[in-house]
Amino acid sequence: MGFLASTFTWWNGATLGTKFGLRGKAKVGTDSLGNVYYEGGRDTAGNPRRWVIYNGSTDASRVPPEWFSWLHHQIDGAPDDVLPPVRGWQKPAVANMTGTPLAYRPQGAMEKGGKRPAATGDYEAWTPEG
Repeated sequence: MGFLASTFTWWNGATLGTKFGLRGKAKVGTDSLGNVYYEGGRDTAGNPRRWVIYNGSTDASRVPPEWFSWLHHQIDGAPDDVLPPVRGWQKPAVANMTGTPLAYRPQGAMEKGGKRPAATGDYEAWTPEG
């Protein structure tokens, strides 16, 4: 990313101001998507401030659940140290796919041809006397 882009565009990653502001902050860890997490300083309530620097597009749905818990002070330590290991039946977190070709399209959606199955005739309207 060029100098001007990193100065003025936040949607492509961290701006120069953010990178400059993270000087002296402690790097806590990195998630499976390559996002980097930092901690340092205190907010007005006395809680430690926490940041995520996205690897790629700035999209909050790209933060895995365990790191979301850390960012929002639901757990104290880094998820790798505090949380139990991932179970074999757990699926990895997936980013929000809205607006992409991988988005969910229900049957009858225009993107799937716009054809819905015919009504089955099992609908019975409610009436207050019934």
